[in-house]
Amino acid sequence: MSGLALTGGDPVRKKAYPKWPVWGAEERNNLLEVLESGRWGSLNGHFAKDFAVRFAQAQDARFGVGVTNGTIALQVAVEAVGVKPGDEVIVPPYTFIATASAVLSAGGVPVFADITPDTFCLDPEAVKQAITPRTKAVIPVHLGGHPADMDAFREIGRQYGLRVIEDAAHAHGSEWRGKKVGALGDMGCFSFQWSKNMTGGEGGAVLTNNEELYARAWSIMNVGRRPEGEWYEHVILGGNHRMNEFAAAVLCAQLGRLEAQTEHRARMAAYLDKQLSAIEGIEPQARDSRVTRQGFHLYVFRYKPEAFGGVPRNLFIKAMLAEGIPVTPGYSLLNKQEVFSVVQRERTYGFAAYPGTIDYMGSHLPVAQKLADEEGCWMPQNVLLGNEEDMEDIVRAVRKIKEHLSELKALAS
Repeated sequence: MSGLALTGGDPVRKKAYPKWPVWGAEERNNLLEVLESGRWGSLNGHFAKDFAVRFAQAQDARFGVGVTNGTIALQVAVEAVGVKPGDEVIVPPYTFIATASAVLSAGGVPVFADITPDTFCLDPEAVKQAITPRTKAVIPVHLGGHPADMDAFREIGRQYGLRVIEDAAHAHGSEWRGKKVGALGDMGCFSFQWSKNMTGGEGGAVLTNNEELYARAWSIMNVGRRPEGEWYEHVILGGNHRMNEFAAAVLCAQLGRLEAQTEHRARMAAYLDKQLSAIEGIEPQARDSRVTRQGFHLYVFRYKPEAFGGVPRNLFIKAMLAEGIPVTPGYSLLNKQEVFSVVQRERTYGFAAYPGTIDYMGSHLPVAQKLADEEGCWMPQNVLLGNEEDMEDIVRAVRKIKEHLSELKALAS
């Protein structure tokens, strides 16, 4: 095997992984139907309404509300469950900012609790330690499509009287004990942003089995109107968060692709799990036995520098990229983002009604911090649309790096 590509050797892989998004005649025909109909908005079209119903059914939920994007989906859900100024909502620090910023937008105060060291999802025990009399809700994130421990979170919700909102932006098609995620808690939120496992370019959805919460979410999405009310009857404060017909037209077609793509990604991820876990220092995200299907928006693994001669993660990732393998370090620690300290200091959003202070920058979240700062590695979902030979290139690249550590150590020094 030649030397590392990073130091002038031949790369393991020279071709790209499968392109994303995947589309075809159905997406094209649906878009043309919307274009030619002149009914480009959801108020007078049918695709957005159809998609909300079909996606809810696909995720084992009674009700669905289509919205403009996943960030808005979280904002709608947080408002729908009744988060008010000064209420605390517990979230993980290893997630996209919308999980926490949605809390701020509703006037709530995000409180960060640590993640588990194996699945990288919100830790139920850490959540229990973070609960106070002000806690209103908890938002477990199904990281990379791996469901959080929904048995534990539903019990926490019952025991402490908290609302449970699933952040399922990564988890299209994922299952917990044979039931799709998204309506396992009180509400569930999905994203259809460009990179997601089904996409309309942008888009989002809020799911629930609770008819009252559905009605509130629908009203918040549609400028405060009632689902069955008069046109100019505005009963609560809402916004115009309606999904447009073009995005919905694409999503109706994408939904038909989800099942086969999810099964394929799961097979390729299982192959990688087996091969990569045999390499000392590479630890794939654990698979909880209660997870009956993982949607795999990401393939996530730990890189242990001590098993690679102390070579830091950023250099390992550079070496993988040079070998033609798309790896990123993933999320930074969310509580370290300046915005949370700024809004607290300026007493804006929910902090105007909040009597205490939170040391966001100094929060002790050791599991998430180690993953974010030193060990976490991601590969995007389109990689898993390849075949076993494509997966084997990933394994070859890691082994090659392991065999040429002296070259990397020289670069590090």
